Amino acid sequence: MKKNYTIVIDTLGSDKGPEAIIEGTKLVLNEFNNVNITLVGDEELIKSKGLPTDRVKIIHAPETVTNYDSPIEAFYKKANVSVFKAVEECSKDENAIGIISSGNTGALLVGTLRYLLDEKRTRPALAAILPNMAKGFTCLVDTGASIDCGPAQLVEFAHLGTDFMRKLYKIENPRVGLLSNGSEPTKGNHLVKETHPLLAKEEGINFIGNVEGSKALSGICDVLVSEGFAGNQVLKNTEGTAIALITEIMKFGKKTGQEEVAQQIAGYLMKTYDFESLGAGIMLGARKLVLKCRGSSGPAAIRSAAKILINVIEDKTFYE
Repeated sequence: MKKNYTIVIDTLGSDKGPEAIIEGTKLVLNEFNNVNITLVGDEELIKSKGLPTDRVKIIHAPETVTNYDSPIEAFYKKANVSVFKAVEECSKDENAIGIISSGNTGALLVGTLRYLLDEKRTRPALAAILPNMAKGFTCLVDTGASIDCGPAQLVEFAHLGTDFMRKLYKIENPRVGLLSNGSEPTKGNHLVKETHPLLAKEEGINFIGNVEGSKALSGICDVLVSEGFAGNQVLKNTEGTAIALITEIMKFGKKTGQEEVAQQIAGYLMKTYDFESLGAGIMLGARKLVLKCRGSSGPAAIRSAAKILINVIEDKTFYE
């Protein structure tokens, strides 16, 4: 008999509007009959979508945190922000296994710090699990939650990534790399240069040294540590490059009359770099699972994020 779970979903903040998130909720409900959903957002809009009332709880919170707001100020000045209410609900509901949001990353981090902070950790980090060239996965930490970091924080990120890859992928001693502009210990900015010797002597960290951006997804490491600005650039450049390559392959196929071959190659790449399914970052260091989908996420991304939550809770591989 399957265990019943509850997933909290923030319906606001997506570039595609709450309707896309609600459509994603329907996919989750149809596929997983042991999952109930708590939707947070505009109650009237959610009710109009005809969701099953026996499996869906609604919390009215119609306010959002925009990219022009200070997340900290919004936390204290706005009473009904959906992402804050969603994290709060997740912390209070014993059956809730986690939260999914495609809204403001800073606001999600503030909410996590306020309601779901793991007392063993000083600050959560946003990680992305990306496919690498060795047919495995690399955990990139941090991808945008912490733009300004100190060396001690990057060491903490290394521990978070190590713990995650050990638990989810059963890697006994995950290899940890530090994102830099050169592989030599002397390369990097002040932050990288100060962090390198700390990671080298840190107990419990299998540090392999600096890793250049061109080798970020080569499979040379299982965990790649970075401050949020650089990590976010790696994430977005990877997506942009993959999309550009797929587009050029299709153009070449059409130009040369080899459309069938081009479609096969493009299909393989789209499956490998499926950003609707790989588009959810996970907030490491929280007491419950917090998933951050991209702002451009559609229904399929919400379904994939829910699948990730269930896999993690059931101790399966992240994308099994």
